[in-house]
Amino acid sequence: MFKQVSSYLSALALTLFLTACAVPGPQPGELEIRSGTIEQITLVQLPSNHHAGVGAVVGGLAGLGIGSLIGGGTGRDVAMVLGTVGGAIAGNEVQKKYDQPVPGQQIIVRTTNGVLVSITQPVSQGLFQGQRVFIEGSGENARVAPR
Repeated sequence: MFKQVSSYLSALALTLFLTACAVPGPQPGELEIRSGTIEQITLVQLPSNHHAGVGAVVGGLAGLGIGSLIGGGTGRDVAMVLGTVGGAIAGNEVQKKYDQPVPGQQIIVRTTNGVLVSITQPVSQGLFQGQRVFIEGSGENARVAPR
């Protein structure tokens, strides 16, 4: 019995010791900032940040609402269907005007420890090759900012 309890306590102590030695990563709300020098900037096109189909849905709902105000009975039903279809088509056409690609830049930064990092972001006029910069964040949320 004593040997079994001692074994459990030893395992628990080892687990606590190894957990205490672990290095925590960035905590929620913290922003990782690295620094480096811009090696290369290439102009690219970024996809639009508008959500596809929203124009058609909003237009269709507006057309449905307007169609419901017209007539009564079967005529009203027809007006609602035509309003929905027409509104969806019109809303889709309006949204196409806003779905144009956005100019961006792919920036290659050599960090202070020699690692090359590639970040694609909307165009920032203040950046140039050879400039010392900060890399704020990581992954898809990473951004290059002048130092």
